[in-house]
Amino acid sequence: MVTVYYDQDARVEDLAGETVAVIGYGIQGRAQSLNLRDSGVNVIVGNRSDAYREQAVSDSFVVHEIGEAAEKGDVIRFLIPDEVQGLVFEQAIRPGLRPGKALVFGHGFAIRYETVKPPDIVDLLLLAPRLPGKYVRDLFLGGRGVPAYVDVGHDHTGRALRRVLALAKANGFTRAGAMAVSFAEETELDHFSEHFVYPLIIHALRVASEVLVEEGYTPEAALMELHGSGELGEVLLEAGRIGLYNMIDTLASPACQVGIHFYAPRVFPDEGRALIRQIIREIKAGAFARELQAEQQAQYPRLRALKDDARAHALSRMEQRLHQLIRLER
Repeated sequence: MVTVYYDQDARVEDLAGETVAVIGYGIQGRAQSLNLRDSGVNVIVGNRSDAYREQAVSDSFVVHEIGEAAEKGDVIRFLIPDEVQGLVFEQAIRPGLRPGKALVFGHGFAIRYETVKPPDIVDLLLLAPRLPGKYVRDLFLGGRGVPAYVDVGHDHTGRALRRVLALAKANGFTRAGAMAVSFAEETELDHFSEHFVYPLIIHALRVASEVLVEEGYTPEAALMELHGSGELGEVLLEAGRIGLYNMIDTLASPACQVGIHFYAPRVFPDEGRALIRQIIREIKAGAFARELQAEQQAQYPRLRALKDDARAHALSRMEQRLHQLIRLER
């Protein structure tokens, strides 16, 4: 059975006397830095000169260049984007590594695809929260926590597990549960969600909005039915809390239940399993890792073009109109 660690399994005091250097003050970096500091951990920040660095200074952190922060930190919390980690590691992190330090990744990409190869003199750790930084911070402040994955890739000090669990507890992750999952499995599962589940949902909403309008339905009403009311997000959130089919039984009318159970095989036929397996094979083979790095090295031209297309799509204009008409707390 899988191992899950909770508050009683961890001690923030296991980081006593150590400095945690958070590298990258972006989506996860700010939230985790604030949580760690609130939990009594000594935190410094390493970030290049940009708006994130200005925010860290405004939040009253001691901020250094990345290499200096890595030199000063006993525990290095590496939270910059995956596709640039290899270069930054070689230029700024590796020179500051000493025996007994800990290198802690927020995602397993760099280790799974070997863009970073840390020396054996450090503890190699994974601490991967399962929600964006906004929720990491908000739930922490509310006395709750985000679940996370943890792994020990290499234990040089003999206390690697205690260190990563201390970080997890200081962030509130052990309030929900820190699940032991390998670097490789965390990476592949995360990519699967990003390459199959999210694209499937988002593209289905886009195409459905196009066809409904083409068929003469009121654009704002069609969009509110699809996702603009917030219903889709709320029912999926409830599915995470109580289970997918329990949610359907609890929240869906008999007509809705018939629609879901009767028509699921039609909208996603069994042949779709072949696509799922193909996506998994591509992830395992590293095809996406190479594609992502190539895109970053070219300064994201395809990504920029696709984002521009999305912003220009009629769906975005429909959303703007709906938000003016319907007053939801957002």
